[in-house]
Amino acid sequence: MRKRQIHLDFHTSEKIEGIGEKFSKQQFQEALKAGHVDSITVFSKCHHGWAYHPSEANEMHPHLSFDLLGAQIEAAHEIGVKTPIYISAGYDQKAAVKHPEWIAIGKYGDKPDFSIPYYKRLCMNTPYLDYLLKQIEEVLLRYDGDGIFLDIVGIHRCYCSSCCAAMRQRGWDINDQEKALELAEEAYENYTKCVRETVDKIKPGHKVFHNGGHIRCGRRDLAYMNTHLELESLPTGGWGYDHFPLSAGYARILDMDFLGMTGKFHKSWGEFGGFKHPNALRYEAALSIANGAAVSVGDQLHPSGEMDMVTYRLVGKAYEEVEALEPWLTKGKNIADIAIVSQEAILNYYEKPDMDLIGRDFAGNTGAARILLEGKYLFDVVDTQADWNGYKVLVLPDTILLDTFLQKKMQEFIAGGGKILASGESGMGKDKTGYVLDFGAEWVGENPYNPDYCRPGFEVPNLGISDYVIYEKGQKLNKTDGKELAARMDPYFNRTAEHFCSHRHSPCSGVYGGPGVVEGKDGILISWNIFTEYAKAGSLFSKELVKYSLDRLLGKNKTLTTSLGAQGVATLVDCGTFLRNHLLYCAQVKRGDGVEIIEDILPVYNVQVSVNVGDRVIKRVYLAPQKQEIVFVQKNGTVSYTLEKLENQQVVILECE
Repeated sequence: MRKRQIHLDFHTSEKIEGIGEKFSKQQFQEALKAGHVDSITVFSKCHHGWAYHPSEANEMHPHLSFDLLGAQIEAAHEIGVKTPIYISAGYDQKAAVKHPEWIAIGKYGDKPDFSIPYYKRLCMNTPYLDYLLKQIEEVLLRYDGDGIFLDIVGIHRCYCSSCCAAMRQRGWDINDQEKALELAEEAYENYTKCVRETVDKIKPGHKVFHNGGHIRCGRRDLAYMNTHLELESLPTGGWGYDHFPLSAGYARILDMDFLGMTGKFHKSWGEFGGFKHPNALRYEAALSIANGAAVSVGDQLHPSGEMDMVTYRLVGKAYEEVEALEPWLTKGKNIADIAIVSQEAILNYYEKPDMDLIGRDFAGNTGAARILLEGKYLFDVVDTQADWNGYKVLVLPDTILLDTFLQKKMQEFIAGGGKILASGESGMGKDKTGYVLDFGAEWVGENPYNPDYCRPGFEVPNLGISDYVIYEKGQKLNKTDGKELAARMDPYFNRTAEHFCSHRHSPCSGVYGGPGVVEGKDGILISWNIFTEYAKAGSLFSKELVKYSLDRLLGKNKTLTTSLGAQGVATLVDCGTFLRNHLLYCAQVKRGDGVEIIEDILPVYNVQVSVNVGDRVIKRVYLAPQKQEIVFVQKNGTVSYTLEKLENQQVVILECE
């Protein structure tokens, strides 16, 4: 997979004239060279439904007078740049206007209301699918592209006339949500199968990606319908800077090539004239390669067809650094001590909801990933199908309930020497009547107080011992044979109209409410939804409580330790003949309506790193791409070195004998 990609949008209204009139092969090539771009996704059909090339399967944009797609492919290939071809699959406004019966209808809306200035999603269970397949076939036959990118697709319950007729024909009640979902699953599987057959008939094995904006953790069947993965994650567009490491943590266990897709925009897709700071793109590109991904930056072409040179000089600042590192970006195995068992994967295991329900609260995932990133713990994100046995600790954030299969899988992991860090309800049976893992405590019921307090039995770094408020709900426990690490302390009362104190909640009463954190044979249980707590409240104590628990469970088996601060990121990749240590540091701020911004990159100095390399012998440690050797010490299986200066990112190579 090419490492320095551009995803070029071109969703252009038929009300705009002069389409492509300023396109120039030379200027197009100059932009790609300025951006250090090695692959650009160019467009066959946009959301408006128009083709940007002569077409018999579709209609060319009425104000385009030449083959823009062909010209772009020719210009890019001439300078060695690949060209996957974009086709809007789920949106086609032109087709929706002509065939409103093709529009996907949601149970509670998505009516074909053309007074709304936005696109209508089309149903793949209608003749629209044949219309789309002919467009794909035409592009494959006429153009030497390097893949197909199909946008705006996924599993959605639909109640259009075709879907309702299909349900009635099978004798199904159209109001049965499960049957509607079953039909939606079938329609999506049939769509991807038909696309694959169409592609393979012309170009066997040609790359195809179906974009739904999200790779669903726990739905490997959907992931494997693609030849590779593109993780849409625009930090300024609502995803935030936490999203990509969590998404990549799952993608890299699937053994598929994948890229991280960000954007050049100040906000998100569809923004003309919006630009982020070059330092933001430098950091986002570094974050992608540190997590084992290639990089893709989203852009949007002006209707005139002229490439914006400000954009490509901006992109070039990031891609120049990626290009310099490419000799060391060989595929390797991400080293992880810890695996987060994904809340989303558990939901998909039990329920398999459609895409419209993906907005459920997975804050526990976010909080867990955030703490592990800030604590410099090496981690992956796993589903129920993953092999858990290579990890030292499994993190079960807040809501991971265990049926018989998952309980057995968990016990096999523990029998192999692994440990569990669970929080809240995690580790309970699916019936929620008690914990089925041995944490040395018994479940009494849901804690009646919210918020309440945690009093640790250890000195909290930077703080000390006190009664710390926790806002998320918790579980009430009785200790059996476990070791209590922290107590739950009751407030005087819950806040009501009759009982309230001060501005927020009542203080700690000093009354002991049972163990709050307990360690047993299988691992440690934090009785609160501590990971959701950190995602939503971000308290220092919550993070330190989790870090203390993880450090107890890992003991001396932690692979990497570093003095790098909380906003830093550290990853470690085993490339066979060398280990690749990525170190990043950058602070984000929020501006406006919550847009996360990176502007200043400030250097940090004298970053200390220790890596447990086991019985490997390290013969040299050096910086890439500088090839500057640095002093290191190897003792008792641990290699230690100090990075004198870190500015945005630094790759350190540990070369093995």
